[in-house]
Amino acid sequence: MDAESQQNHLKAYGITYWTLSKDLKVKWLLNYRGGSFLLPDTENIRKECTIRGISYEVLSDGETEEILEEISSPSQNMEAVVLEKAPKIAVYSPKGNQPWDDAVTMVLTFAEIPYETIYDKEVLEDNLILYDWLHLHHEDFTGQYGKFYASYRAAPWYIREKAAAEKLALDLGYPKVSQEKLAVALKIRDYVVGGGFMFAMCSATDSFEIALAAEGVDICEPMFDGDPSEPGYQSKIDYNKTFAFKNFTLERSPNVYEFSSIDMTRNRRISKTTDYFTLMDFSAKWDPIPTMLCQNHTALVKGFMGQTTAYNPNEIKSNVLVLGENKTNSEARYIHGIKGKGFFTFYGGHDPEDYTHRVGDPKTELELHPNSPGYRLILNNVLFPAAKKKKQKT
Repeated sequence: MDAESQQNHLKAYGITYWTLSKDLKVKWLLNYRGGSFLLPDTENIRKECTIRGISYEVLSDGETEEILEEISSPSQNMEAVVLEKAPKIAVYSPKGNQPWDDAVTMVLTFAEIPYETIYDKEVLEDNLILYDWLHLHHEDFTGQYGKFYASYRAAPWYIREKAAAEKLALDLGYPKVSQEKLAVALKIRDYVVGGGFMFAMCSATDSFEIALAAEGVDICEPMFDGDPSEPGYQSKIDYNKTFAFKNFTLERSPNVYEFSSIDMTRNRRISKTTDYFTLMDFSAKWDPIPTMLCQNHTALVKGFMGQTTAYNPNEIKSNVLVLGENKTNSEARYIHGIKGKGFFTFYGGHDPEDYTHRVGDPKTELELHPNSPGYRLILNNVLFPAAKKKKQKT
């Protein structure tokens, strides 16, 4: 999985998932040649690699032992992590077409990793317990319809989406969309606390946090829910309820395409040509989880924009790890934490290979980006639940 040898990094994750789905174990060789995968040598796996255009090397037993011995050396910042089973994946997404696409579903499809789509009804019926991994992308859990009001309130798709959300809320027994979305956010919170893994991108990251923090508080203006917001609602925000963020200020104006001070999109002073973020270097033997999530063939990843692009480091809780940061702009791009028995990862931006992806833009063709470092980070998270959990040292 290094830069020189692998012609299709993204599909390599798919063959690893496929191998796990056949009840075979895989070793993930952290920090060894870009985070390589050690698969059993079978004719079917070789054939699948060839069909899918994945580069691979065949090792003798002796060569394999040499590699594992090198990795186990205390002098090497490497580790071999056993992947045991193919995680069952759910993507939280509404039915039908939306005026934007989803980087995670695109890369799962390209890598040939199966997933199931669920939405509010399934979440409220406690179907999340059926899945090991949940993805949230470009969703608004605050009931403000993505803060698209200023630019798109007259657009047919916006009118249609708003009406559909209101009908769904009523059908599920909630008088307001904000109340229904809060109920969904609380179910997702319980899923993570109970041991699930949640991966979120773009506006799903901060809108989820705001919904939790504003539980029981009306922060929506009349054009969103038909009545005024609560006076002084900022002072009623409870940061103890969030996963990752603290002390943020909500954006009150419905005419501003922003949820809060968590996101740094409006305050960025960096050009496209110099917009890169750096992956952090962790100890593979002592910190295998963040090491897994940062596996890549480069430590420098191209930046990309979204409604929520990057996180204010001053508003990230101290127990949350920053996995990727843009030091020039003093912003966090990729963060991870533990909540209860489960895990969450937040990834800023919308599409790792489309810098300013906008509503209505054509989707990215991943055939043109099979070695994308930004998309690799998504797939690291997909495989993370497959890892054998080590007993904690006491």
